[in-house]
Amino acid sequence: MQQKASPFVVVTSIAPPNAVLMQLAADCLERGYGFIVIGDVKSPPYFELDGCDFYSISRQLQLPFSTAASCPQRHYARKNIGYLVALASGASQIVETDDDNVPRADFYTPLKPRITLPVLENTGWVNIYRYFSDAVIWPRGLPLDAVNAVHPALSEVAPRETYCPIQQGLADENPDVDAIYRLLLPLPQNFRKGVRVATAQNAWCPFNSQNTVWFPDAYPLLYLPSYCSFRMTDIWRSFVAQRIAWANGWSILFREATVSQLRNEHRLMKDFEDEIPGYVNNRRIGEVLEELDLKPGTDGIPDNLRLSYEALVKLGVVGEQELPLLEAWLADLAQIRGASKSRDTVQTASG
Repeated sequence: MQQKASPFVVVTSIAPPNAVLMQLAADCLERGYGFIVIGDVKSPPYFELDGCDFYSISRQLQLPFSTAASCPQRHYARKNIGYLVALASGASQIVETDDDNVPRADFYTPLKPRITLPVLENTGWVNIYRYFSDAVIWPRGLPLDAVNAVHPALSEVAPRETYCPIQQGLADENPDVDAIYRLLLPLPQNFRKGVRVATAQNAWCPFNSQNTVWFPDAYPLLYLPSYCSFRMTDIWRSFVAQRIAWANGWSILFREATVSQLRNEHRLMKDFEDEIPGYVNNRRIGEVLEELDLKPGTDGIPDNLRLSYEALVKLGVVGEQELPLLEAWLADLAQIRGASKSRDTVQTASG
């Protein structure tokens, strides 16, 4: 795969080129971004879109990645293959979204990973949406008994410099809320502009895979689990990622909405059913992850991922099949890293 030190946008979709995908492709062409769409079994047989690199199931299976063959089909977690393609192509950052999120100009402009802003610590579970809205609203994956928790005002939190290699942008119109919210409370909802806040040690808040920027140090944490509830894959990934981030002294950035979501059709009661494992387990997952003895440093991330998912398997929220799939992911990352080092050595010698 050709090396290209540029940002990449990664999406998984079974839709033909729709308005959002067409806009993403045009925007990426204009900005010099790579744009990868990972298809699945139900994807259209022909998918052509200028500025988009589409991977059908058959093309995915031709890739030199163990994850491509091991990851279940008909599953959102096949997005992992898109991450690997972007990494093998030398992505300077990965911007992930979905095919129903209309990007704004600032969607393509992440903040620098090192930034000075209010950082929440030792708050327990945080309803981050309270800083962006006065409405009764909360992010998907937040324990329900934390929705109305009282948190310090941002004016009371002294800004400090912190490292945020994972950055979550919010979504206006149809934000990422759970099925209980959608069944009971009003939409659309829009968030305040210009708000930025980070969470750090012992400040839990779910983040999603719908509008998230990742910088290289955090790339191994992109891994989406497959053997769990579909509605929890990115949420539980976020819990693992932030726990490992704490071990490294990193923070998670939450910022104003940079997309408007025009949500694809969903069956809300089916979403509710698929979210039940989260409603009843999310707080316990945090407690289990907090108990882990994790190693600091990027070199320790593979073992930290193993420890985290072994703990989730033991808790019974993730199936045992996850562990060999995680090993495939880690092997693919090592292969990509090794190939990159070899190219760097050749370039240095030839230079």
